[in-house]
Amino acid sequence: MSILIISEPNDIHAHSIITALGKHKVNDVHSLDFSNFSALMSMNLALSARDSGKFWLQIGQNKLIDSTEISAVWWRRPQNYRQHIQSLEPLSRHFAMTEPASMLHGLWQDNHCLWVNNVVRDAAAAHRPWQLELAKQCGLRVPDTLLTTTADRVKQFWQRYHGEIVYKPLLQTFRSEYETQKMKPEEFAQIDKVQLEPILFQQWVRGTAYIRVTIVGTEILTAASDMNKNTPFYTTQSNSVHYQRHSLTAIMQDRLLLFMKQICLEYGVIDLCLRPDGEYVFLELHSAGEFLTVERTCQLPISDKLAKHLARNNASKVPPVPVHKKAA
Repeated sequence: MSILIISEPNDIHAHSIITALGKHKVNDVHSLDFSNFSALMSMNLALSARDSGKFWLQIGQNKLIDSTEISAVWWRRPQNYRQHIQSLEPLSRHFAMTEPASMLHGLWQDNHCLWVNNVVRDAAAAHRPWQLELAKQCGLRVPDTLLTTTADRVKQFWQRYHGEIVYKPLLQTFRSEYETQKMKPEEFAQIDKVQLEPILFQQWVRGTAYIRVTIVGTEILTAASDMNKNTPFYTTQSNSVHYQRHSLTAIMQDRLLLFMKQICLEYGVIDLCLRPDGEYVFLELHSAGEFLTVERTCQLPISDKLAKHLARNNASKVPPVPVHKKAA
């Protein structure tokens, strides 16, 4: 059985999981970079009236993978399809980028293996407004939030929190320059001159600690930033933040697991803020969140847990349900 890891070539998190899988005697692991799809890979899907579909993925010259032999896929950090399309005109470029993605969805829909995470659920989870609403439904406290295109509403929000607000895009990306930013007075001063797109604003939550919760299946591994440093939550992914192990309350663990169940993800990294009164505030979920900094700093076995989770179906795979043909 094979395990696929879909990410960029220099992803140190992918390399860590490949190493951890090797320690568990799982060596049939393939790392796929979709940015070089046309140069390094090919896919074939065969359908007929007589037989169920067969999907093959070829990597390079020698590796041919049957989709029925794939036991797990880590949808870690897929790259855009961009090989040999820069010279195309915009409509053709869009077509060339979306068609390979559509074919890949054939692999996803044809295969009944473990996906970490489900492709559709992973995309849905990137929408921050939905995260916040779902977190509330699961009993988690969220920051006061404003989603608006109106400058007057931003002014009111700014005044209510005395300028202590942050803004972020509605959709998460892998690019940090588009992530959470604290609004500066000089930015607020120009608010009337800007034609606003939909933007999510939140109160800046201050606390005694900022918490990084990594969830793999039902396993919860938690770290807290240095409690002596009042680091703003929008820098919790920085390598400069110092972490130590942290224990969540049983109620908080139950609520986080319920949240992960409701959002239908196998893996995720959740940022929380611990307030002085002991209450946790949900900030956001990262469905492909980084974990190596807290793993190394706190000696948390995150790579090992994730490797075991990916390998859990590697020994034996449940065959697909047969299609019964009608009698002639």
